[in-house]
Amino acid sequence: MVSWTQGDTDDSCQNELGKGRFFLGKRDAQGGARDGAGGEDFQPRIVPYHKDPNKPHKKVLRTRYIHTELGIRERLLVGVLTSRATLNTLAVAVNRTVAHHFHRTFFFTGLRSPKVPHGMSVVAHGDDRPVWLMYETIRHLHQHYGSDYDWFLLAQDDTYMQAERLSELVGHLTAGQDLYMGRAEEFIGGEEKARYCHGGYGYLLSRSLLARLQPHLDTCRNDILSVRPDEWLGRCIIDFLGLSCVEVHREMTYRYFELGKNADPEREDSAQFKSAFTVHPVSEPNLMYRLHKRFSHIELEWTYQHIQQLQMQITNLSELTPEGKAGVTWPIGINPPFKPKTRFEVINWDYFTEDHIYFCVDGAPKCEMRGADRADVNAVLEIAVERLNERYQPQLRFLKRRLLNGYRRFDPTRGMEYILDLALEALTQKGHSQVIAKRVNLLRPLSAVEIIPMPYVTEATRVQVILPVTVQDQDFVGNFLDMYVMNTLDTHDNVLLTFLFIYDPFDAQRVSQTDVFAGVKAMIGEVEKRYGDVKIPWISVKTEVPSQVKLMDIISKKHPVDTLFFLGSVWTEVNADFLNRCRMNAISNWQVFFPVHFQEFNPAVMYRDQQPSASSSFASESLRDGHFDRHVFDEACFYNADYMSARTTMAADILDNEELLESMDVYDIFVRYSGLHVFRAVEPALIQKYVRRACNPRFSEDIYHRCVLSNLESLGSRSHLAMSLFEQEQANST
Repeated sequence: MVSWTQGDTDDSCQNELGKGRFFLGKRDAQGGARDGAGGEDFQPRIVPYHKDPNKPHKKVLRTRYIHTELGIRERLLVGVLTSRATLNTLAVAVNRTVAHHFHRTFFFTGLRSPKVPHGMSVVAHGDDRPVWLMYETIRHLHQHYGSDYDWFLLAQDDTYMQAERLSELVGHLTAGQDLYMGRAEEFIGGEEKARYCHGGYGYLLSRSLLARLQPHLDTCRNDILSVRPDEWLGRCIIDFLGLSCVEVHREMTYRYFELGKNADPEREDSAQFKSAFTVHPVSEPNLMYRLHKRFSHIELEWTYQHIQQLQMQITNLSELTPEGKAGVTWPIGINPPFKPKTRFEVINWDYFTEDHIYFCVDGAPKCEMRGADRADVNAVLEIAVERLNERYQPQLRFLKRRLLNGYRRFDPTRGMEYILDLALEALTQKGHSQVIAKRVNLLRPLSAVEIIPMPYVTEATRVQVILPVTVQDQDFVGNFLDMYVMNTLDTHDNVLLTFLFIYDPFDAQRVSQTDVFAGVKAMIGEVEKRYGDVKIPWISVKTEVPSQVKLMDIISKKHPVDTLFFLGSVWTEVNADFLNRCRMNAISNWQVFFPVHFQEFNPAVMYRDQQPSASSSFASESLRDGHFDRHVFDEACFYNADYMSARTTMAADILDNEELLESMDVYDIFVRYSGLHVFRAVEPALIQKYVRRACNPRFSEDIYHRCVLSNLESLGSRSHLAMSLFEQEQANST
């Protein structure tokens, strides 16, 4: 057995590797002449590891990211040279058009403490002389990012860059080679064969070239006299590294286009323009945006042409398959429809009209079509008529009268499918018209999976648990405290708990004589006495309608802005697994987390003549005895700063409608008044025992309706409810 072990021995395997003795063939072991690499049968040569007992064991230090440990670098960093006059104009245009397509984009200026435009990464060197700006830029790139990127692209802010093509170019270039690539220009005088890269069209510098150039930068700054920074850099590279600027390297060409004075991007139709990576000079921001629009259209046309070519190839190759052309699915190139193996896997079609949909999220048979659903249907109808006109014009032109029938379903293997029965008015070239019915099939395919970069979070963040308690809920506080003590205090988890006692006006007046929460406060005192360093504060609130938003307003003002809240309920069983997911899924200024808890069914329905399961684990079979309750939005993980920001945005609407706070919960506030990701997902570690909730009719109709549905669906599974009804009918009949 061979084991890979990190040791302290001074013996290096590099010598053995250099001699080619790690793998020896049979003849090598017997002194044969054949090479180890040329044999068919190999035996590993095991290098024994002997640990020195006198040396202390070294702790293995792991990096934060795996690509750092493996030495994987990003491909391209872009640096844009700007000035005082163009920082707020051309540089902003570059940032808005292409910066988000690159991994990192920096703007280098010689200003001291400039006013940075929003959303831009600006590096100020404090010296606006062009050559000095170039010198400081090269030195900054090597010092801070020389080991993180394979390629560096430098350009001026009057350069339009086609980001996708430049990224594709560096993807085909070999990392580790010395390369200086761009538009090659002659030096002043033109006597030498050496060339420098023109800064207006941008140029690529490899990481290895940057590393070799670094020791000579000071000498170049002092000895080479030049007015142009790109010419100065080219002279420095040629004198000390012996490399000249190239436009073609191993059949890869750096393509560029020189834009004429008063040129119109919409009228440029040459092959050189369409295939260019960079365009120069760009005189004003408006021209930069027009260039970006033009190149976006060009890329879109090329994409459609490429799709058509691939579809033709698929059709031609299908004749060689056993199914022939009949095996080609529609649309060509898209995955075939999902084929269910059992009746439980059949994907249902949802029926809709232009005004209503006959399958609603809340279980209602019919509901008004609005919001995203209405926008989706309107877009599909518009595209359907547009495609029909493209196919039959100029002989026929269609106008939509109305939608007769509409069907849609989401196929997870291909996307959203539509079947539309349309009443169309068909117009001929001679002016005749007739209303006809036409059925069309459409597909909105799934795009490629994209990994969204997320901010870095840790599992060390303190969680502030907020527990609202009403008079009706206090009987369940004991079980909550037992689980909280066992899963957080005994394990020394970084968690704090705050109780929020909600008094109605009658109980609040009698609190000095009879405190309805005296028993709960006594239990809190016992926990604090058992754990001397633990303090569990409580806040008392008097209100007739315990609106979740009003309660959070009180809590929010009493905690710092960087507090991570977990808004729970007395039926919640807090555990370490869920708290860690709360920390990982709630990201400040980025995302809030609303878990869907696992709700156990009513044991009186599920276990009429049996004993219920003892455990309540996601991995256990007791999962069959409950369901994920998608109607409840009480539990939430979010940062105080994000809540305060959303409430600030909401303030204007409250002035017009003071009852808005009672008609909304925290989930509604984040959805409507924040630009954050609202992450809603099932949470198997968040389990609640069965309890019939008291639904308050003074809340909004939507909140009250969700509460009623939650109670109904938590009674039991359909099969157990059916058995209960059957047994009840049998008992009544006898």
